[in-house]
Amino acid sequence: MPSLPYAKNLLFFIFASSRGGENRVKIMIALQKSPRNANQLANDLGLNYRAIQHHLEVLEKNNLITKVGEKYGTTYFPSTFFEANIEAYNEIVSKAYGAKE
Repeated sequence: MPSLPYAKNLLFFIFASSRGGENRVKIMIALQKSPRNANQLANDLGLNYRAIQHHLEVLEKNNLITKVGEKYGTTYFPSTFFEANIEAYNEIVSKAYGAKE
């Protein structure tokens, strides 16, 4: 999937300019390592389960993650759109937080 012109703007908004961007970066780092469900993410990241659910909804709505399964057992992983735009994501995160991931 080729990188889309609006992708960089979307990634900037989701990860750097909106409230909760830092937590969404943490979620994406975790999902890049291995797919997880919401409960695993909450435990691994030390965040509230409801907050994780909110961030997952934002990421899914913007086609940055994909889910498999239903209800409690739903597993999330990075989407092909996210993977196609990983260079733009790394650049934005690096500038915003001083980290590459």
